[in-house]
Amino acid sequence: MSITVLITYTGKEQRAQEFMQEMLASGLVEKIRAQAGNERYEYFLPVDHVHSVLLIDRWTDQHALDSHHRSPMMKEIATLRKKYKLSMQVETFQHE
Repeated sequence: MSITVLITYTGKEQRAQEFMQEMLASGLVEKIRAQAGNERYEYFLPVDHVHSVLLIDRWTDQHALDSHHRSPMMKEIATLRKKYKLSMQVETFQHE
């Protein structure tokens, strides 16, 4: 059973987009995509919310997601989120 996590990052001005660009440029996105159980890790720019970025993050199962959450990359993501002063809205969906 796959798990999809939708995370909306929101900040002032273009801060969410700057966060996304740094995630991509730093190689963190590629490292996450290479983790066992990752099926999708993609950012999108909502047309009607210029201060936000949407992340679609899908994992094969809860174990894979839990392993990701325990990985050192989570600390790096949290550091970047604080750097850009972003808030998060998280939605989780389980599907077959």
